[in-house]
Amino acid sequence: MNITRLIALALCVVSFPAYAQQAKPADYVNPFIGSSNYGTTNPGALCPNGMMSVSPFNVMGSELNRYDKDSRWWSTPYSSDNKYFTGFSHVNLSGVGCPEVGLALTMPTSGPLMVDYHVYGSEYRNEAAEPGYYGCDLTAHGIKAEVSATTRTSVERYTFPEGQGNILVNFGEGLTNETGAWIRKVSATEIEGMRLAGTFCYNSQAVFPVYFAIRINKVPSECGFWKFQPLMDGVEGAWTPDDGTYKVYTKYGREIAGNDIGYWFSFETTEGEQVELQMGVSFVSCENAWENLDAEQAPLAPGVSNLETVRAAAEAAWESDLSRIKVSGGSERDKEVFYSALYHTLIHPSILNDVNGEYPLMESDGVGRVPAGQNRYSVFSLWDTYRNLHQLMTLVYPERQIDMVRSMTDMYKEWGWMPKWELFGRETFTMEGDPAIPVITDTWLKGLRDFDIETAYEAFVKSATTPGAENLMRPDIDPYLSQGYVPLGFYSADASGDNSVSHALEYYIADYALSLLAADLGHAEDAERFLEQSLRYKHYYCPAFGTFRPLNADGSFLEPFNPRQGENFEAVPGFHEGSAWNYTFYVPHDVLGLAKLMGGRKAFVNKLQKVFDEGLYDPANEPDIAYPYLFSYFKGEEWRTAEIVSDLLDKHYTTRPDGIPGNDDTGTMSAWAVFSMMGFYPDCPGHPSYTLTTPRFDRVEIRVDPAYCEGKDLLVITKGRHMKGRISHTDFLQKHAAGQIHDNQ
Repeated sequence: MNITRLIALALCVVSFPAYAQQAKPADYVNPFIGSSNYGTTNPGALCPNGMMSVSPFNVMGSELNRYDKDSRWWSTPYSSDNKYFTGFSHVNLSGVGCPEVGLALTMPTSGPLMVDYHVYGSEYRNEAAEPGYYGCDLTAHGIKAEVSATTRTSVERYTFPEGQGNILVNFGEGLTNETGAWIRKVSATEIEGMRLAGTFCYNSQAVFPVYFAIRINKVPSECGFWKFQPLMDGVEGAWTPDDGTYKVYTKYGREIAGNDIGYWFSFETTEGEQVELQMGVSFVSCENAWENLDAEQAPLAPGVSNLETVRAAAEAAWESDLSRIKVSGGSERDKEVFYSALYHTLIHPSILNDVNGEYPLMESDGVGRVPAGQNRYSVFSLWDTYRNLHQLMTLVYPERQIDMVRSMTDMYKEWGWMPKWELFGRETFTMEGDPAIPVITDTWLKGLRDFDIETAYEAFVKSATTPGAENLMRPDIDPYLSQGYVPLGFYSADASGDNSVSHALEYYIADYALSLLAADLGHAEDAERFLEQSLRYKHYYCPAFGTFRPLNADGSFLEPFNPRQGENFEAVPGFHEGSAWNYTFYVPHDVLGLAKLMGGRKAFVNKLQKVFDEGLYDPANEPDIAYPYLFSYFKGEEWRTAEIVSDLLDKHYTTRPDGIPGNDDTGTMSAWAVFSMMGFYPDCPGHPSYTLTTPRFDRVEIRVDPAYCEGKDLLVITKGRHMKGRISHTDFLQKHAAGQIHDNQ
C-alpha cells in the first residue's frame, strides 16, 4: 500500500489569493504560542528537528523571586509569564512535562564582573522571534542579545554599550535535575566542556553527558573560571545549597570540575560594538562538538558576524519544510495558528548523530555510526506522538519518518527493546504502553518500507509475549495474557499511582496494530491471536456507571468508584492523568464494538455527547483527544464531529502565548490542530485510515514525495460537502491525488 494513496480531498484547481502569494508560510509562525498555560514551548532558535536549540532562559528569578522548577512544574526554559532573563540555554526540549537539559547558559553583562545569576539577571523588552531567530534588549545592561542556530550549533551576537563587557558561561544552572560538569580552557577565546544531564521524569539511571565547544570572536582582557561554594548549615557533613559564595579564579586557567561552575570572558567595548559567541554540541565527545561547529559555521573572526548568515540559512530551512503544506482562504488568524502548530510538530524527534555520523548507542557506553545519508533520531515521546505526529511525518516528511523508524529499530538491536520514551540514548520509561508498534505499523501499511521490518516485527512479538517483570515494555503482562486485563495492585511504577486500566488500554491498541502488521506479513496465527487480545477491553466496562472501571485481582470491580475522580490530574486508582471519562471511549480499533457494549448507536452517541456537554473532555489529555472524531463512525452524526472540532479549535488554539491547551507533548497537541485544520484525522493509531471533517481553509495543498506516491507530488483538499465520514488511506490518496509530477513553481 503506497503512501500517496493516502490523502486529499479535492478536485478543482483554485489559485492562492494575492495575500497568500505575498506572505510565506514561515511569516505566519508565532514562536510565542504555547509559551504559557504549561504549553512548555519556547521562542528560541533552532532548525527543523535540530539537535541544537537555544532559548531565552527566564525560569530563574532575582534574589527576591527565586525559582523552584519542581514545585512550579518548570519543564521549559522560558515562560511568557516571566520577565527575568538569566541567559540563553542550549539543547532544550519543547512541549515536555518534566524538567530536562537547558544547559550551558550564556549571559552577556556590562560593568563589573558578577557571576551570581540572582544578581546579573535582567528584565528585557523588545522581544522578537521567528523560525531560527530570537532577540531582545536586556534593560539592566543596555545590551541587545540575539541568537540563531544550525542543526548542531548556535551563534549569539551581543551588542554592548561602551565600557566593560562580559560574557558568562554557566555550567551549573539549567533545567536538568542532574549535577556535575567540567570545563577546560582551550585558548584565550575558546573553551570546551561537559555537563551531565538526565533523570528525566525522575528516572535516576537515565543520565547522559552533553559536550560543548565554545568560542568568541574577541580576545578578552581577562578570563577565568568560577565555582559556587555552599556554606555549612551547622550540621556536620551537611551543606545548604542555596547559601554560599561564588569564588572567581583570575590566576588559574586550565580546567575545573564541580556541580556549580562557570567561565567568564571580560573585555573593553566601544558603544555598539558587537561580540559573537559560537557553540557546538555533541552527545559523543568534545572533539565531535568542535567538528560539528567547524562543519556548520564559518570560523569566527574579530569584527565579522556569522549571525545573519546562519539566520538566513535557518529561515530557508524552515520555509522549505513549512511550504510542503500551503493553505489559502480562511482567516489570517487561522493561518497563524496552523503554521505555528506545524512549526511545533517539526521540533521533535531530534537529530542525535554528529556530522561524522557518530551517536551514543542506546543504553550503552558505546558509540555507533549511522550510514551515510541517514540520520539517527532521539526524543521519542511515543506515548504522545504515536497518536498523530508520526502519521503527519509519514505523509508529509516521509524521508524523515523512515529514518525515525530505522532509529527505533536500531535501538532494539542495540538494547533488546523498542523505545517507549527515549531521550538521547536512554530509556526513561515515562508513561505506559507499547507505542512503537502502532507507529511502525502505520508507517509500513502506508507504503514506507525501506527499513528492517522483520527485526521490527521480532521486537514487537517479544514485547507482546515475553512473560514476567523482565518485560520492560509490559511489566504487568502476566495477568494481561492470562486474564485479559491488568488488575489493580499488580504493578505501580511511580508516584502517579496504580495505572492498571491505562496500561491495559494501551496494550489493546498495540496488539490491534500488531495484528494488522502480522496479517500483512503473512503471519495468520499471530494476527488472529493479537486481534483477539485487543478486544479484551470489554472486561473493564461497568454497565452500572457506563464507563470503564478498575478491576481487582479476583475480577470484581473497584469499590467505591467515582468515574469523575482524576479529572484534575490527581492520582487515582486505575487511570493515569485522567478520569474514567477520559479513557472510556479510548478503544479506537473497535468503536462499533464499544457502542454495542454501551447499548447501541444512540446510547453511544448520547454518552459521547455528554462528555462535551458536561466538561468531561480534556483537550490537553492524549487518551481523549480523538473523541470528537468518533461521532463520524455513525452515519448521520458526522455533523457533531465538524461542529465540535471547530469549537475546540476556536476555544483552545489561539495566537496568544496560551494558545495551546496545555502541554504540547513534543508536538502532539499541535499535530491535532494541523490535521484538524486540514480536514482529516488519524483517529485509530496503526490503522491506515482517516476520519474527515470540515477544513478551516478553502484549499490545502500538500507536497508529497513522488517516490512514495506513485509518481504524484501533490495532494489537494478543498472545502466541500464531501468532508465527512471515514476513508481509508488508500482511497483517500486514489481519490484526491492531483495529477502526475509537474512544475512545482
